[in-house]
Amino acid sequence: MKKSSSVRNLELVIREIRDLDERAMNLARERQDQLTKPQSSLGMLEEISIKLAGITGNPCPMIDDKVVIVMAGDHGVVEEGVSAFPQEVTPQMVYNFIRGGAGINVLARHVGARVTVVDIGVAAEIDDPHVKACKVKAGTNNMTRGPAMSREEAISAIEVGMETVKEEIQRGATIIGTGDMGIGNTTPSSAILAALTGVPVEKVVGRGTGIDDARLRHKIAVIERALLVNRPDPQDPMDVLAKVGGLEIAGLTGCILGAAANHIPVVVDGFISGAAALVAVSLAPKAANYMMASHVSAEPGHKMTLDIIGLKPMLNMNMRLGEGTGAALAMNIIEAACKVLSEMATFAEAGVSEATEES
Repeated sequence: MKKSSSVRNLELVIREIRDLDERAMNLARERQDQLTKPQSSLGMLEEISIKLAGITGNPCPMIDDKVVIVMAGDHGVVEEGVSAFPQEVTPQMVYNFIRGGAGINVLARHVGARVTVVDIGVAAEIDDPHVKACKVKAGTNNMTRGPAMSREEAISAIEVGMETVKEEIQRGATIIGTGDMGIGNTTPSSAILAALTGVPVEKVVGRGTGIDDARLRHKIAVIERALLVNRPDPQDPMDVLAKVGGLEIAGLTGCILGAAANHIPVVVDGFISGAAALVAVSLAPKAANYMMASHVSAEPGHKMTLDIIGLKPMLNMNMRLGEGTGAALAMNIIEAACKVLSEMATFAEAGVSEATEES
């Protein structure tokens, strides 16, 4: 069977994802050890700068142009009453993003990042030139009655993410943050985690927008029903994504893969971004090298996801908003890590005596 252009593009991008640059990392590590401080005394700041050196191939990496990509899409499973908010909130929040009034706008301004909003699957029409119009379909299908989307639609959504990152890099982006908007999207995120890992649904599901105990039990039952109806193949991440995923999750998967292929660090936000990251590493294990975990969400499945991927979160602030808010906050820390490496004096430069071993 002849492969579609989208499949070929995805395979090409995955092949471009390589190991980290060990030479650049070693040089960064050597400089860290020469800076005017006890070795490893800046902890994760040192680890971050060394990883960035490996990602970029630059022993003294710099973060300049920052962008948070917010993928917006709706979910048919909202019909089952899994969210405290109605679906019309998704397009309303998209307009809030472009007016600059959402949490991500405030935090992005604070760290000097721009926000790119992508309509990849909002159920309503979005008519505004400030939104990147890439609608694959008007929301996913209700996954309790069959696949959320076709395999082809899932691949197309991944390609939207890859193309979006490519465009942002051409504009000058040196770091990508992942953001999401889609009422009900903790439900497919939980389903993806359960499907790929085999962990019982009740262990991975959280309260999302703040649902009560009764609705939480209902949400667990809805996800279990979706998994039973669709029987996604855990050995085929694309099958899982298509059957129980979301369009914005697929778009973020593409963002992560596209950033990794271009040696650009990608800052993973909360649980929805974590689900996309899990799909990305299932498709391309080396993509994990290019990810940085911003924070650990209050959603129980998020810590589990980060542990599986092998990512250490920078922050633990009980956040669960999404939108890329955690990613934006972490960009300040990542930029600080780069500045410590490049701007801090070495012992030789400062004329400070180094530590000596006791005899």
